[in-house]
Amino acid sequence: MTTFLTEDFLLQSDVAVRLYHDYIQSLPIIDFHCHLPPKEIAEDRRFSNISQIWLSGDHYKWRAMRAAGVNERFITGNAGDWEKFEKWAETVPKTLRNPLYHWTHLELRRPFGITNRLLSSETAKSIWNDTNAKLQQPDFSARGVMQQMNVELVCTTDDPVDSLEYHQKIAANPSFGIKVLPTFRPDKILQFSALLPDGGQITEQSVQAYNVYIDRLSVVSGQTIRSYSDLISALKNRHDFFHVHGCRLSDHGFEVFEFAPLEEYRTPATIFQKLRAGNVIDKREAVLLQSAILYRLGKMDAEKGWTMQLHIGVLRNNNSRFFRKIGADTGFDSIADGGYARSLSRFFDQLDREEKLPKTIVYNLNPADNAMLATMLGNFQDGLTSGKMQFGSGWWFLDQKEGIEKQINSLSQLGLLSQFVGMVTDSRSFLSYTRHEYFRRILCNLLGNDMQAGLLPNDFDLIGRMVQDICYYNAKQYFDFDGISDTSP
Repeated sequence: MTTFLTEDFLLQSDVAVRLYHDYIQSLPIIDFHCHLPPKEIAEDRRFSNISQIWLSGDHYKWRAMRAAGVNERFITGNAGDWEKFEKWAETVPKTLRNPLYHWTHLELRRPFGITNRLLSSETAKSIWNDTNAKLQQPDFSARGVMQQMNVELVCTTDDPVDSLEYHQKIAANPSFGIKVLPTFRPDKILQFSALLPDGGQITEQSVQAYNVYIDRLSVVSGQTIRSYSDLISALKNRHDFFHVHGCRLSDHGFEVFEFAPLEEYRTPATIFQKLRAGNVIDKREAVLLQSAILYRLGKMDAEKGWTMQLHIGVLRNNNSRFFRKIGADTGFDSIADGGYARSLSRFFDQLDREEKLPKTIVYNLNPADNAMLATMLGNFQDGLTSGKMQFGSGWWFLDQKEGIEKQINSLSQLGLLSQFVGMVTDSRSFLSYTRHEYFRRILCNLLGNDMQAGLLPNDFDLIGRMVQDICYYNAKQYFDFDGISDTSP
């Protein structure tokens, strides 16, 4: 019987062991999509205890605790940090076969060095004491953890109205060698009903909230926004501002991707004017306006050499009672369904016809879309940029072993795995970097099994170089990050 969580965890053959330990274990991390708070990096936050760095904001853990019958007081409520940790420790043994069980013990092992205990109610106090003692050490601050985990660069997720003041403070500090760059995420511009839980319906309240946001954009851009052309001008202003501060990616989130053909939205100005006047628009008008704005943003990305990211397939804030009580991003989101292949094709084709299709990464949350996406992206590779159109790594509910394997297999069979830019944490936690380790082990195991079975050549130089590229070097070459060399081994 194999022991749990050894140095060869998830590596089921000698070949996989060699691929992981000899070729990629020590490679740095480029985490080009995360939700870390730049303020905490700029201020090098110190965490008083394990609950603060581990449980705060982690909706994965919160969902599991609710399913295990833990009262909300111990999840997002007013219970103390020790009480919340104790309830999480009681929950962990109930997460067997959930990825949380793997992630929890990987994160205790790195960076805390806890390898001789599994978290449970019996070990909770000793693990609480040992991790808290480590957190008092200088190299367990926010920056210290990033340095321990061999992080080279991270891209945070930032609203166009953000001042980027903390990114500027980080960049101005020569003692911190890790690059922290913003990502342009204009969801509140594109999703007119997203500011309130109205089941996707646009109401007078959501129009009011939208206009409050547009007023904020007007202030930070210095551009009075009365018309659609004013809006595009203000977005261009913020796009330029982000670029100056190192931004090289945009990001957009959708429940179901919808895009109207260009010839159908000749009047975005009229629709936007209705919104600015406080009038409710219908679903069709919303799709037309969203399409027009997204098209213009895609062109901006292409003109600056940015990469556009599309996250598709999340149904957010399903529980309206809890949304009213504790807000968004608290563990009440799920996988959406609904076809979007034709809309995605229209969008890519419209930009491609004008030679304005940027480098693009598409992440799907519904695994039923794997084959569609892998084939769709192949339609728009341009023969000039290696892997221009990327099938993004397993995301959110899919960043577990089976989800990662399915994404890798779909990409391998219907595209080119060798050109893949690899894993991201997509996390708000400074302890989530072991998700890169998790991905790397799964990748090496899949390829090692194929080598063992004679499905791939027994050539470690060939396969080893490919796993190095996927886990690190492809990302270095793909993104236009200032000051990050694209030199391959």
